[in-house]
Amino acid sequence: MTAGAPKRRLPWAYRLVALLLRPLLMRVTKRDWRGLENIPAEGGFVVSTNHISYADPLVFAHFMFDSGREAYFLGKDSLFAIPFVGWLLKKCGQIPVYRNSAAATDSYRAAVEGVRAGKALGIFPEGTITRDPDLWPMRGKTGAARVALETRCPLIPVAQWGAQDILSPYGHKPSLFPRKTMMMYAGPPVDLSDLYDRPIDTKVLREATDRLMDRITGLLEVLRDEKRPTERFDPRSHGVPEIGDPLGHHEIGRAKRHRGRDGSPS
Repeated sequence: MTAGAPKRRLPWAYRLVALLLRPLLMRVTKRDWRGLENIPAEGGFVVSTNHISYADPLVFAHFMFDSGREAYFLGKDSLFAIPFVGWLLKKCGQIPVYRNSAAATDSYRAAVEGVRAGKALGIFPEGTITRDPDLWPMRGKTGAARVALETRCPLIPVAQWGAQDILSPYGHKPSLFPRKTMMMYAGPPVDLSDLYDRPIDTKVLREATDRLMDRITGLLEVLRDEKRPTERFDPRSHGVPEIGDPLGHHEIGRAKRHRGRDGSPS
């Protein structure tokens, strides 16, 4: 926990999961945590990172827990349908997202209420693992920006790199050893203040979302020590499905072969 952070009052299930998983993650990964000073010490906010692997939520949660502000995530509803796992997620205070259904409104309202109650709300703005063949952030969805604009809370961009070395995109066979370095880099809040007095319409949401994705991508350039593509990947313009494994197998992730610098372990 960061110095001066208020004492946490975690749901019992969250405490149990942290007690079990954090020591395991400490043993099987190295960590390069950057920008922890940009995580607000109190009050509700939205924190968003890029999505490169099924292992992302564990790494992201570990980073946030170490920051002193545990994250409550919006997760796809199918996870909550898994026996025991879904029950545990609910007991931990996580929020199911019912995509492409009327119930999606309930998820949004729960997210807004969580921020107003002082929680750190974790949202993967791409909505799924990136379709970019080299794992750069793709076009974002507007949920994170919408919550941030309605609540006028800080919107914290975070870049991550390394989880794809533990579990390739859409892969199911983890590779834990030798230990991989998980790199996370939190930046200062995205400035949306000039949008607060405008109607929260499609144009404003797209502007806010593009700012968020630009900031995440800029942070990722630092972690990867590479330059981003000239255009952000848009699944719609490439005819790639936005939900599920786009290839039916696990060929995304050529970037793994040229990660850039590994980062120093902590």
